[in-house]
Amino acid sequence: MPKFLSDAQVAQYHEYGYLSPIDLMSEDEAVAIREQLENAEERFPEHINAENRNNAHLVFKFLDELAFHNTVLDIVEDLIGPDFSLWGSVLFIKDPSSPHYVSWHQDATYMGMTSNDFVTPWIALSPSNRETGCMSMIPGSHKNNIRPHDDTYAQDNILTRGQVVKDVDESTAVDLVLRPGQMSIHHGEIVHGSQANVSQERRVGFALQSYMRTDIKQHIGENMWLPVRGKAHAGDDITVLHRPESSMDDAAVKQREHVNKNFGDILYHGAQQRRNY
Repeated sequence: MPKFLSDAQVAQYHEYGYLSPIDLMSEDEAVAIREQLENAEERFPEHINAENRNNAHLVFKFLDELAFHNTVLDIVEDLIGPDFSLWGSVLFIKDPSSPHYVSWHQDATYMGMTSNDFVTPWIALSPSNRETGCMSMIPGSHKNNIRPHDDTYAQDNILTRGQVVKDVDESTAVDLVLRPGQMSIHHGEIVHGSQANVSQERRVGFALQSYMRTDIKQHIGENMWLPVRGKAHAGDDITVLHRPESSMDDAAVKQREHVNKNFGDILYHGAQQRRNY
């Protein structure tokens, strides 16, 4: 029996490749986390900025606590089982009236895993709707494996390579509208994207990308995993990551720098260009 989701929700996830919306916390709680984030941006601009938004959970306790939020983990367990680790996280932030967008893509394309059957919770810390540039999903597209992507390196595309899936039937797209404190969760192979933020409000989302079963391994780059629940990743080639003891402690900062370098080596593997994020 599922811990949090209903049997119908589990079936819907497997059929469509996503679930949304899911109530995670109150709007006030989400706003408080956003305030902590924006305070961190002001205090540590070299460590959290538009070109350095990967794996902030490894250095900030409030994001670490969100990555280990019991409800998030119960939902993940309902979908992929009791043994899983966290690969990484990304802050997806679009400033007001920003031209930045995310093209149609599949997360797993350049992640270099032995399986793409993993899940990404996306937590809204501000309103995420059509005006602010919410995610849109192509239902059922996770059943067709990885499709060819073109690397465009388009200036306003906030994906690493500006990668784009061709020939997407946008008429089938579903907008994932979330209030602060709600989350969605999606499969590693679902085709999705998001438009520019045309509103006067900042759109802030925290993606836990991704929780993976411990039988999945990295075949490009180093195997670096943060143990979360159940049986941990094991093997001589595994680097075990650690939760921060306090925000921005020296060991945590050093660990994140190592992880982010590995991230870059993986995501830009074989790329013709390498950007600063």
